[in-house]
Amino acid sequence: MPQDETIIIRPSRESDVDAMLAIYRRHIRRGIEEGVDEGDTPQPDDLRERRKNLKSRRLPHLVAVKEGAVVGYAYVVLFRKRPAYRYTVKHSIYVQHEHLGQGVGRLLMRGLIDACAAAGFRQMIGYIDADNLASLTLHERFNFVRVGLLPGVAYRYGRWADSVMVQRSLGTGSTTPPPPPPLSTR
Repeated sequence: MPQDETIIIRPSRESDVDAMLAIYRRHIRRGIEEGVDEGDTPQPDDLRERRKNLKSRRLPHLVAVKEGAVVGYAYVVLFRKRPAYRYTVKHSIYVQHEHLGQGVGRLLMRGLIDACAAAGFRQMIGYIDADNLASLTLHERFNFVRVGLLPGVAYRYGRWADSVMVQRSLGTGSTTPPPPPPLSTR
């Protein structure tokens, strides 16, 4: 795909925060109808702090850059905070609306999978809106398997929406886990 040549995937920088926040806010606004309070929308300092915490825990936080502009980002958080789950992460990918369908999500997914595997994680989990066929297809192409359906967990635009839970193994099949990623900065 020709778009790949001009899209660079790299670790996020503090200078990327405003662009990431703009992408995120647009996704949030499109996910709820007019008149619903967006009180949970993070502020720039919130996103900076979240990014800093993820990076200090060696959790991948990537951006896609095209012609010097951030056109998407992806990151993982621990699936659960308890130590038994320290090898499993939950991921999120956001692409600027003008760049949907141009391979940005695919490149971010590849970068995220590679970074998570290199960091010693064994499983990736994702939650996808059941109506988001593009995201479901992308995950299937990267060997994510549908492992659950959460019916009616979101209410927007006058109807209940389902979420699909997907999972992908990153492990090599070894029964001995690698050294664990850190749980905190303490």
